[in-house]
Amino acid sequence: MEAIAEQVFVALADPTRRAVLATLASDGPATATDLADRLPITRQAIGKHLALLSEAGLVTAEPGERRRVRYRLRSAPMRVAQQFLAALARDWDARLDALLDHLDR
Repeated sequence: MEAIAEQVFVALADPTRRAVLATLASDGPATATDLADRLPITRQAIGKHLALLSEAGLVTAEPGERRRVRYRLRSAPMRVAQQFLAALARDWDARLDALLDHLDR
């Protein structure tokens, strides 16, 4: 779980990759060329970002018409990262509650 969350966080650390994910979320599956047309970045750079997003499991490549590859969002890795953060938050909440109890006494 931690390894998947780490890959997601690394992928989300870059604003261009976040923009790619946001575009796929709002507009649906797209090719690298489609994404390059919508974002201020070259198709080659989009390809590199899509490769990293694919490694993190956040997008999947699907064969399209005329040998064009379309990229689609995958939400499962994001849910794993959310669960990881929720577990961290629970740990911190318990520690902060214990500190507050201690300070109140």
